[in-house]
Amino acid sequence: MPLISIPWIDAHSPFPSVEMALSNGLVAAGADLSIPRLLNAYRHGLFPWFNEGEPILWWSPNPRTVLRCDQFKLSKSLAKRCRQLGRDELGPNPTLRVTTNMAFLQVIQQCAQTRRHKEGTWISSDIIHAYYNLHLIHHAHSIEVWQGAELVGGLYGVRLGQFFFGESMFSLINDASKIALYYLTRYLLTIHAIQYIDCQQETAHLLSLGATPIPRTEFSQLLATLTSADTLPWGQGQLCAQGLLYPAQ
Repeated sequence: MPLISIPWIDAHSPFPSVEMALSNGLVAAGADLSIPRLLNAYRHGLFPWFNEGEPILWWSPNPRTVLRCDQFKLSKSLAKRCRQLGRDELGPNPTLRVTTNMAFLQVIQQCAQTRRHKEGTWISSDIIHAYYNLHLIHHAHSIEVWQGAELVGGLYGVRLGQFFFGESMFSLINDASKIALYYLTRYLLTIHAIQYIDCQQETAHLLSLGATPIPRTEFSQLLATLTSADTLPWGQGQLCAQGLLYPAQ
């Protein structure tokens, strides 16, 4: 069996074309997780995914799973729950409260912890540090779901121009991550005119929520247009089901 060669890049090397990816989507290994490198990767449709202690691996799957915000699928039970949340979310004692950018570090750490218990995690201390740095310069954002003062669900990802790249999510109670994703889609559409969320790889769970696989060439074309668009301030506070942002309660 012939050996498969993976391009090795150092801190100063450009990424190979995503069209050179292996059949599993692997494009290159090496480089670093600096802010310029990560932002360049996302603009070109790449993301890092590797085990702790191993070289950084850069991926661009084909097809690419994408969720259009206006095509998010609510089950009947989840739709009912979100309507209930919408009725009391600004009251004194909401059942759940959804916020953004109020606890980024807690969210990414909880994503790592939850996955570590299930199947192992790629969200290493280096990944946490790198994405927290992106958060500090307003490119990485979190959605949090609270039950009282307890963080019970959420997600985080990267925003460039008019595109959002989902990274990971977690739930400690039923439907918390789905609620976080639903509120994210409302916020992206209403405030930021963002239509697409990159879901990276296809899973039955994502497909059930409305995500769909598209060819990598189509994904690259979307990125070329949308990541260069103006980036509006994200904000911080409480999200509402209509997509609006209010000061945190």
